[in-house]
Amino acid sequence: MSGLSTKTRERLLYLISPIGLLALWQVLLMMGFGDRRFIPTPSDIAYRYWEMVASGELERHTAATLYRVFAGFFVGSIPGIVVGLLMAMFRPVRIFVDPLIAALFPIPKIALMPLLLLVFGFGDASKIAVVAIAVFFPVIINTYSGAANIEKIYWDVARNYGASQSVMFRRIVFFGALPMIFAGLRISLAVSFIVLVAAEFVATKSGIGYLIWNSWELLQVDVMFVGIVTVGILGLIATVCLQEIERKVIPWKAE
Repeated sequence: MSGLSTKTRERLLYLISPIGLLALWQVLLMMGFGDRRFIPTPSDIAYRYWEMVASGELERHTAATLYRVFAGFFVGSIPGIVVGLLMAMFRPVRIFVDPLIAALFPIPKIALMPLLLLVFGFGDASKIAVVAIAVFFPVIINTYSGAANIEKIYWDVARNYGASQSVMFRRIVFFGALPMIFAGLRISLAVSFIVLVAAEFVATKSGIGYLIWNSWELLQVDVMFVGIVTVGILGLIATVCLQEIERKVIPWKAE
């Protein structure tokens, strides 16, 4: 690996742990450690995965899940960023919002699903709503933390040069909070998949969560693992894409 670039070596190292885990899993089961009826090998899962991709079933469930995840992610994250920045700039906003966050954030978001089903029905709207609620809180907390910890000298310089509130909002508060905003977005992206898959266990006939739960009820363990693996792959791809966006948006951030 000495002749490879630093970035290439990092990418190879990034792949070693999951590939090593899969190889160990395969070898142990082939040696008789575990029952393949309940814990299929990676090769069994890959075969079933290929069958479901070829039939179009996996694409249908994946498309439903991705639509709900990203719709809820944007619906929840955009207001979270705005409110978090306003909390940092205006003390009355912070005083008003703080107790609401303290009271609502600890509530398990999936516990709101029955209420959301009553309000939005059994369609996609209820799933999007539960994802949006789950995303909102990590984003608003990280955004506020990032904006509130901007060094005081930047605020003083802006005021000395007569910067208006809108300029301070756009040039200082927003850009100063960007690293923490993206930290909140990465957390929220993972949370959105977790909450949605749990929500898809009930009151739906499509999505990765439905696929996992239905296959468990039918004792189709390999199909259940296909759903679990798919969630992991989708989460990894989404996180990598968000990290690439972060590198473009915040080029000054240290690696």
